[in-house]
Amino acid sequence: MASSTLELSGLNFNLTEEQQAVREAARDFARTELLPGVIERDNAAKFPTEQVRRMGELGFLGMMVSPDYGGGGMDTVSYVIAMEEISKVDASCSVIMSVNNSLVCWGLEEFGSEQQKQKYLTRLATGEVIGAFCLSEPEAGSDATSQHTTALDKGDHYLLNGTKNWITNGGSASVYLVIAQTDLEKKHRGINCLIVEKGQDGFAVGKKEDKMGIRASDTHSLMFTDVKVPKENRIGDDGFGFKFAMSTLNGGRIGIAAQALGIAAGAYERALTYSQERQAFGKKIFDHQAIQFKLAEMATKIEAARLLVYKAARLKDEHNDFVQAAAMAKLFASEVAMWATTEAVQIHGGYGYVKEYHVERFMRDAKITQIYEGTSEIQKLVIARELVK
Repeated sequence: MASSTLELSGLNFNLTEEQQAVREAARDFARTELLPGVIERDNAAKFPTEQVRRMGELGFLGMMVSPDYGGGGMDTVSYVIAMEEISKVDASCSVIMSVNNSLVCWGLEEFGSEQQKQKYLTRLATGEVIGAFCLSEPEAGSDATSQHTTALDKGDHYLLNGTKNWITNGGSASVYLVIAQTDLEKKHRGINCLIVEKGQDGFAVGKKEDKMGIRASDTHSLMFTDVKVPKENRIGDDGFGFKFAMSTLNGGRIGIAAQALGIAAGAYERALTYSQERQAFGKKIFDHQAIQFKLAEMATKIEAARLLVYKAARLKDEHNDFVQAAAMAKLFASEVAMWATTEAVQIHGGYGYVKEYHVERFMRDAKITQIYEGTSEIQKLVIARELVK
């Protein structure tokens, strides 16, 4: 189903040997090392410590980072290929991978100082440590300009105060990129991004969220009380934080679109296999037209989602404007993921409602792709703005 040739905007896009090798490596890793225990980790909401360590060893946590900083030096297309394959099996692991690659490593490499790259990026890219991206707050989700976390300028350092919510890798990260308001009068132009390390005085990790899906991932609230952050830990010029966050999220949406694609494809593949094994009314349920129509529509929508994801990745690699393409990919792929996983449960019937058959987990995991890194409604706003540029 995953074609190695894509027609994008009049361009014939053939996957390179390296990209094909990435797909095979990610698929093998997912099936041999992520699949065993995936249901148990979901049930217990257990962070996949050993699996994340292996992702680092295999190069999945710093795929796009330059080899100069310990990364794989790969393109975005390779990254989304790996994200899809890993998400077909374990979306909790893929969101950890997505945040570290798309939001933390990419943001640091693109906008960080050389000192910041040497100190933090080299360890993040190899998986020695993992990172977290801290934007959302109790009253600042989709409205990212309403930052209540403050970073008061104290001369040689900032004094950080506030609370962040829904932070992926919140308890397991060692490096945190924190978006905070320095100058309220300047509104979004008075926002900065600061690098905070675990263990700093005044920094506390709140309770782990008991989530519907991606349960093995580590989602926490974070509290900052008079945390002293040195000026050299600010990314970019004073007031660059909002632009940093938006630029980083634009790329992050491609990763989440690839995650949604993988969740949908994983559910589809299990439903297709089940339909050829399950018997009803004297024949395989696949031989019933009602099931054939469901699977045909699933296959078509998933392939369409894949084209959108690959297009956005390709545009990013070519340094073209990918904002609209990323928003379209995330919007469509996440909608397909929610719909396709529900259909996969329906095809499984009663068996789809129990955890042993995996598809109910895919359905629970799919929902978050319509919410984080920009809700579906926000994606529509982004797309609409781009239409009239």
